[in-house]
Amino acid sequence: MKKILTAVLLVTLLTGCGQGSPTESVLFPESFTYTEQTAEQFGIAPKKGYAPLNFSYVVAEWLPYMRYEEMMSGRSAEEFRSAFRGYISGAKSEGVNTVYLHVHPCGDAYYRSEIFPKGVSLTGDYDPLAIMLEEAHALGISAHAWINPLRCQTAEQMQGLPGDFIVKKWVDDPDCRIAKLVNGRWYLDPAYEETDRLLCRCIAEIIGNYDVDGVHIDDYFYPEPDASFDAEEFTESGSDDLAEWRLGNCSRMVKAMYGAVKSADSRVQFGISPQGSISGNYNSQFADVRLWCGSEGYCDYIVPQIYFGFRNESCPFAETLALWEDMTSDKVRLVIGLGAYKLGKPDKWAGAAGENEWTDEPDIIERQIALVGASSADGYALYK
Repeated sequence: MKKILTAVLLVTLLTGCGQGSPTESVLFPESFTYTEQTAEQFGIAPKKGYAPLNFSYVVAEWLPYMRYEEMMSGRSAEEFRSAFRGYISGAKSEGVNTVYLHVHPCGDAYYRSEIFPKGVSLTGDYDPLAIMLEEAHALGISAHAWINPLRCQTAEQMQGLPGDFIVKKWVDDPDCRIAKLVNGRWYLDPAYEETDRLLCRCIAEIIGNYDVDGVHIDDYFYPEPDASFDAEEFTESGSDDLAEWRLGNCSRMVKAMYGAVKSADSRVQFGISPQGSISGNYNSQFADVRLWCGSEGYCDYIVPQIYFGFRNESCPFAETLALWEDMTSDKVRLVIGLGAYKLGKPDKWAGAAGENEWTDEPDIIERQIALVGASSADGYALYK
C-alpha cells in the first residue's frame, strides 16, 4: 500500500470538538487558486506515478452503496471480484467510460481507512476499492471515488461503533455540536471547519492510497431547511441572513475539498453532483451551484441530476438543461445526470402532464441522451 499523504496543516484532524462559535478562519481563503506551490504550502506530498484517466466526452454511471449488499455481503474477495467484474463488463458493453464508485456513503469506508469504520455491507476482510479500481482500469474505464460529505450512520448504527472513531467521539460528547441527529440519522454540520478538515483528511487518505481518477460528491448538503438545525451556530455567527450564511458554509467546505484534491494530485478531477432543480439547491440544501459551476476553484466538473421528464411541470428536461448550460463557465465541465431508474414508473412529483411520461414513453432516456449530445454539455451520467 502506498504511503498515506502527510498533510501538516490541511488534514491534521482536531480530535477536540468545536466549542461556541464556529471559527472564522478558513482552510483556503476566498482568493484560493491551486498552484504548484500549494501542496508544499499546506504540507502535502504530491502523488507521483499513476496518471489519472479521464475522457473529453463522459458516459458515466453511478454505482451506489445499496448495490453492495448483493455484491459484497457474505462474499469472499474473489466472489466480490467476480460480481463487480460482471457489473463493470456490462457497463463497458453499454458504452460507459466512467464510473462513480460509492466509497464513503454514510460516514463509513469501502476501502482501507484509518479514519472511518468499514461499511456495513463489507463483511469480509478485503479491500473492495482496490478490487474495483483494478477491474475498471483493466477495461480502460475511469473510476472516481464517490463520497457523501455530511451524511453519517443511523442512530442505531452509531451506538454500535467503537469509541475511537472521530465522529463517534463527537456524537458521544454532550458539549459537541458538530454532528446533528436528523430523522434518525447523524449528519455533520457544515458550519464547522472540523467538518472541512475531516473531509479533507478523507480525500487525502483515498488519493494517497489509491489510483483514483477523480473524487465525486453528491447532493447531500444541508439535510433539512428548518432553522432549528443550526440555530445556535447561526446566532453565534453574527450573520443576519440564514440562507446566505448556509450557502457560504457549503461553499467554504466545497472549496476546501477541491483544494485537498488538487494539493494531493493536481491531475485528479473533483466533481459535484447537485440536484437538478436550481431553486431547490438554494431553498432546501443551500448549495450555491451558480458560484460553483460559474467560477474556478470549486470543481472541475458538475453533474446536475436532471431526473425530470420533458413534460415535468416544475423542471422540464430541455429547459432545465438549457439553464445549466447557461450557468456553467467554460472552466467547468458539464455532465448531465439522467434518471434511468424512473423508467416504467409513474412520477407523482411531475404534475399531471408528466406523471405518466416515464411509463408511456420508454425511449425517454434515449431522447434525453440525444439532446445532451446536441448541447454544449460534456457528456451524461446514468443513475439506474
